[in-house]
Amino acid sequence: MIAALKTSLLVHHLDTFLQYLVVHRRLSRNTVDSYASDLHFFLDFLQKQDVSTPDAVTPELARAFLTACYQNNINSRSNARRLSALRAFFDYLVFQQVRLDNPVADIDSPKIAHALPDILTVAEVDQMLALPKKQTPLVLRNHAMLHLLYATGIRVSELVALPLRDCSLTSGHVRILGKGDKERMVPFNETAGVTVEEYLTTARPALLRKQISPYLFVTGRGGRMTRHRFWQILKEIVAANGIAKPVSPKTMRHSFATHLLAGGADLRSVQMMLGHTDIATTQIYTHVDKGRVKELHRRFHPRG
Repeated sequence: MIAALKTSLLVHHLDTFLQYLVVHRRLSRNTVDSYASDLHFFLDFLQKQDVSTPDAVTPELARAFLTACYQNNINSRSNARRLSALRAFFDYLVFQQVRLDNPVADIDSPKIAHALPDILTVAEVDQMLALPKKQTPLVLRNHAMLHLLYATGIRVSELVALPLRDCSLTSGHVRILGKGDKERMVPFNETAGVTVEEYLTTARPALLRKQISPYLFVTGRGGRMTRHRFWQILKEIVAANGIAKPVSPKTMRHSFATHLLAGGADLRSVQMMLGHTDIATTQIYTHVDKGRVKELHRRFHPRG
């Protein structure tokens, strides 16, 4: 009975930590759910080790947990995420004076081999952005969504939830409320602006049929576009253009970033447009155009 009470106390601390992430850190529901999942794995491990209170957790126990994860074929990326969750949880317990120290503070994160993002060539993007001969309201909408996605590099979740009022054709910017409710202004080019304006003038009123919607992009029934539906639309466009490689909304985002950097954009500006908190996340796109780097070296180095 006493052990059960101690276990429930540990679970209580986890529940208050998750509430803290929502209320004070203002993290998204998906992020909080990820923390909850990783920490529940850890609590299950502790229970099997007959450890039921926060102050009984040692660095050795934490290392044993990570070792068990590896033995269960959990990859380095997932283990790094679990360790990050543990650090945040025990930092919170220290802050709340439940513990005096963080038992995982000195445990190094596993090294992660960063997978290079899939991208489209500029020619492939041009091919996809070409307006089909048959120009129905749905075609014009799909065309505008694709143009805006590539022109801004915004996430598909941000694209489908974009309010009409947050897309300014006058200034050529979209206002994005991204992860953690962080706001950013992302510019788009004139071609994307013309495409979106044509959609707003002709296609959107036809789709709404006198209905009212706060969202920029709407469905054939006048409702809000979903991420799943846009995935389907993108697959249809890729197939129609005979592009063999797998393409997702993230591919368009990766292509946006890679093409900007290849064209000479600075890393900090691309980071701000993508909404990355850490510039290291943006640096992965610098791998792509090594040939351009060599060419710049050849042109500008005194002994090139």
